[in-house]
Amino acid sequence: MYDYHTHSTYSDGDYLRSMLAAAEAAGLDGVGFADHCMVLPAEWAVRFRREYGFNFDATYDRRREAIDSLRGDFDLDVFDAAEVDYEPGHETEIRSFLADADFDYAIGSVHALDGANVHAVDHFAALPESRRRDLVEAYFEKLVSLVESELFEIAAHPDLIERNPALRGYATREQYERVADAFADSRTVPEVNAGRVRRDYGEFHPTPEFFEVLDSRGVDFTLGSDAHDAGSVGPLADELRACADERGLEPVRPER
Repeated sequence: MYDYHTHSTYSDGDYLRSMLAAAEAAGLDGVGFADHCMVLPAEWAVRFRREYGFNFDATYDRRREAIDSLRGDFDLDVFDAAEVDYEPGHETEIRSFLADADFDYAIGSVHALDGANVHAVDHFAALPESRRRDLVEAYFEKLVSLVESELFEIAAHPDLIERNPALRGYATREQYERVADAFADSRTVPEVNAGRVRRDYGEFHPTPEFFEVLDSRGVDFTLGSDAHDAGSVGPLADELRACADERGLEPVRPER
């Protein structure tokens, strides 16, 4: 049982030692730290990094040293990874950063739409329904581009838009099929993500319909709790186990 997607204080998560202790107590065999990372040169991205303190592109070596010093204290495989924001047109910058950083694996994610974070309910709720539908289409276009770029071993929460009630329910089967075809032809694999299964959204990513389309294409999956605090690691590990059993999943390890 491996959880490849957790966060630490090197972005917006909990202390490394606390997360590792929780992972060991949960009976995990391994845990991966994939702290948020942005290397986009766009003005909005630079401003976001400064305002929120997401400077992992400058501190990943310090976290690596901390992980190395903690490995001997826990009976776990511990992975040094990153969750990197993806934007089409910036593949060169991302590829260069990942080559220099040499993580165990990289997770790619689409977080930005219409100049806002996908989680910004008020921003999207103020838009006409037709515009919201167009933005959902834009989200899946970005996701296809992310997968086809093959910059990443894992694609995070592949229907993140579902967490936002202003964007929820607009995804179509045709969009799912387009993304599934991209995954089927790529080394990048999606994750089953439990990040909001115990919170307001209350569901896994991908949705059952999206999962069925991906599964019909023979797409593999990894498992990721997306845990940001030590108290969530154990409960989310239980949720992931139950989901894998129910869906008959045989999760894979990310391959570089």
